[in-house]
Amino acid sequence: MDISRLGIRISSFASSRRDIMAKSQQELISSMTDAELVKNLYVTQLLICFIALGIGFFTFDSWNSFLQFFQLDWSSILLYGGGTALFVVGGDILLMKCVPEHLYDDGGINERLFANRSVPHLILICIIVACSEEILFRGVIQVQFGLFWASIVFALVHIRYLKKWFLFISVVFLSFLIGLLFWWTENLYVTIFTHFLIDFLLGLQIRKSKGESAQPEELIQ
Repeated sequence: MDISRLGIRISSFASSRRDIMAKSQQELISSMTDAELVKNLYVTQLLICFIALGIGFFTFDSWNSFLQFFQLDWSSILLYGGGTALFVVGGDILLMKCVPEHLYDDGGINERLFANRSVPHLILICIIVACSEEILFRGVIQVQFGLFWASIVFALVHIRYLKKWFLFISVVFLSFLIGLLFWWTENLYVTIFTHFLIDFLLGLQIRKSKGESAQPEELIQ
């Protein structure tokens, strides 16, 4: 058997599988109403919390060994967490003005999630997402398996970006950046605040640019 042809077939099969998965998720999301999309987000974050709890239960020696990564150091949280978030958001806004619009097109998912949310609801969403994802990817996976695997898994979880190379590279960069921040500070409050502030500021930007003419919904539909 020609090994090179076998390699090409395997690569082609893997690529097809990724395309199908990404397409299936996109079709599923397109069929949802905005309210269903938000509820699906909450369910996903709850699942992430359960996964973090399950992995953490078997990998940490005690609760104290996990809780040591929660340090209420406001100077680090605001300076390093806030500074990193402002750097990311500033860079993102700059890139939006410099690169073609289609490279930032995620299929309208972020717009549907954020455009018509009230500010309190937007804050709630961003807090839940930041807490659940940082606890799993940084607090559990990075602590137990390292920065590389935590960052790769974080990027791959965003499967809808696999066919959008610019957005996928952006997610990979952001994942490694937040991972490095946690490696340096060893403080989950810092990365949670970074994650929250990035999502919240970009959510406000989407809400302002896309949702000005729409009526904000109630806190939770």
